[in-house]
Amino acid sequence: MRCVIARFPFDLTKSEVEHSMRDVTPEPAVGTCVTVGSEVYPVKQVGEIVTRQDRRDFTAAEMHRALTRLGFTCHDAVVTPAAAPAGEVSAEGWGW
Repeated sequence: MRCVIARFPFDLTKSEVEHSMRDVTPEPAVGTCVTVGSEVYPVKQVGEIVTRQDRRDFTAAEMHRALTRLGFTCHDAVVTPAAAPAGEVSAEGWGW
């Protein structure tokens, strides 16, 4: 499928994206993410690898649109609250 990313046309297929991301370790999930196989990647990481462009050259929205058209599931990153060190914050929100 032809996708335009950062004003450059790319002919991408779902299988090519999956193949490109096969041996890539996912960065921490931030912002918009995409599920490729069983891994969750930030869309900017996928865009950088698939297009070989610098992340600053395209937007997350461009990659979200392209990856969705290819059949991938894009979603916001799931943020899990970090455990507070003991004694800092109680259940009521007070640290006393």
